[in-house]
Parts: sequence; C-alpha cells; structure tokens
Amino acid sequence: MIIVTGGAGFIGSCLVAALSVRGLDVVIVDWLGDNGKWLNLRHHPPVRIVSPDKLDALLDGASDVEAVFHMGAVSSTTARDGDLVWATNVVLSEALWDWCARQGVRFIYASSAATYGAADRPELFSDDPKRLKSLKPLNLYGWSKHVFDLHVQARLERGGARPPQWAGLKFFNVYGPNEYHKGNMLSVVKVKYDEVKAGAPARLFRSDRPEVADGEQARDFIWVGDVVKVLLWFFDTPQVDGLFNCGTGAARSYRHLAQAVCKAAGVPERIEFIDMPESLRGQYQSFTRADMSRLRTAGYREPFVTLEDGIGLYVRDYLSKSDPYL
Repeated sequence: MIIVTGGAGFIGSCLVAALSVRGLDVVIVDWLGDNGKWLNLRHHPPVRIVSPDKLDALLDGASDVEAVFHMGAVSSTTARDGDLVWATNVVLSEALWDWCARQGVRFIYASSAATYGAADRPELFSDDPKRLKSLKPLNLYGWSKHVFDLHVQARLERGGARPPQWAGLKFFNVYGPNEYHKGNMLSVVKVKYDEVKAGAPARLFRSDRPEVADGEQARDFIWVGDVVKVLLWFFDTPQVDGLFNCGTGAARSYRHLAQAVCKAAGVPERIEFIDMPESLRGQYQSFTRADMSRLRTAGYREPFVTLEDGIGLYVRDYLSKSDPYL
C-alpha cells in the first residue's frame, strides 16, 4: 500500500494517477472540500480516501505500507494563520517521519523553492546540505517548509531514528493539469492562458526591484509530468536519500512565459504591466533557478520539458479540451 497525503491536490493527484497506472494500491489522505478537487481523481479513482483527521487511525491499523508520499500542506505563499501552517507543515510532517522510522516505511516529502527566499544569483539555489542553515525564506509558507528541512537535518546529525529511505524535494514553479482548484495559487501559465483566451492582454507584475526590468523577473518553471517522474524515480531508487531541488535548471522570464502562452493559445501577443499587490511586495522572488547537479549526480538522467514545450502540452492536451483533467 502507498499513502499519498494531499493526494487530491495538484501534484498529489498527478502522482496518484501515475501510481494507479502501475497497478499499486493507493490510499489518499486529503479533504475533497467543495472546490472541485474530486475532479482531479475522476479518471483514476482511488481505492480509499481518508480525511486528515482520521490519519492516526489509518496509521494505527496499517501494516503493509511500502511508502508515504507526503504532498499535503498549507501551500499558499500568502498564508497568515501561523498556528495552522505550523501544525500542518511542521508537526504533521514530523509525526509522519517518526511513524515511518518506527515502521520501516520509506518517506518522500514535498519541500519548496520558497525556502530560498530572496536569493538572486544562480549559485544561491544550491541544495547542498551545508547551505541549509543559511537560507532566509520570505513568507510563512517557505519558513514552515524550511523549518521541517532543518528538523530533518538535526535528527540525522543526532543519529536519531530515520526511515529506511527519505527524500525531500524542493519543488520550483510547477504548472500543469489538475491545478484548477487552487484559486489565487494557480500557476502563472494557467492564469495567463485564461486572460488571453478571454481577449485580454497577458498581465504581468511590474518589478518591485529597480535592478530588474518589468517582465524580466525569472523563475524555474517545471512541468508537473517531470515532477511526477522525479517522484517515481525516488520510489524506484530506494538507496538514494537526501534533500534535492526539483526544477529544470533553467530560469525563464515572465515575458517569455507570456509569449509562449499567446503562441500556444493562437492569439496575438499582447502584454500589459500592472502594479504588484501590496501583499506580495517584499515577499516576491524575482529570480529562481534550481541547481540540479546533486540530483544528476545521484543518478537521475531524464531530460526536462522546456517551458515552450510544456506550455504547448498543457494548452493542447488539457486547457483547450472540454475535460482538462489528467
């Protein structure tokens, strides 16, 4: 049995689909809520869905769990409820680590590129464990993910109990099908597609940093299918442990993204710049680029989809369809 927390969410549901194709017995731990998350599971119905408040009972009665993929989290970069974020992103993660260590179950979890904070040079996005304590996240979400990464490192340094395999993945900017329930946390690709298909220009934030031109803010955008491939590679490679970046290794500007969306949508290129909301100023990463050397050294060999090809896939195979779900 495989447990996937957050398995009805964006990345989690795409992972569940891939695990289901393999014929594996998957149990999802998640709330379905009222925002259409059930649609993410429509094409790959799970064997069982357990609400997070019943997780302890599930674990108490589980004896055949092979791995836990911990994708569940409060993932909004504008989250303000510190108690909820701490309980969900730190306390729950620690409890799952401890359970996997006691039971001899492999543990693969979602960290985030938000842990890097305002780093603005490629060399600062290194996932070298020696750099971990120097990171300074900009928001509550990134801080909570960083705290758990630090707690894992501290447990290992103390020689504490650990799962037989553990891997944390610092996801960069993921886009792709099954993200539609995410509200204001939708990928920029989806938001720009909706704008241009409605006849509006692609609206981009003006830069809040004088050294960065409008539209030249750059991120490492990664297709969700590549994220799932990396997750499955860890599942298939149980001898690899560690905290790793999960991006493409390329930083692409928002202007490039908007141009690619317009081309894929078959509309004239129109870009308009708007002021950045006050809620994001001082918490906005103007540059991210994953250093992928440690994952490559660990043995991962698959190429990553380019931004243009990924946007083309997303528009052609999902966003332009009446049923855009994986």
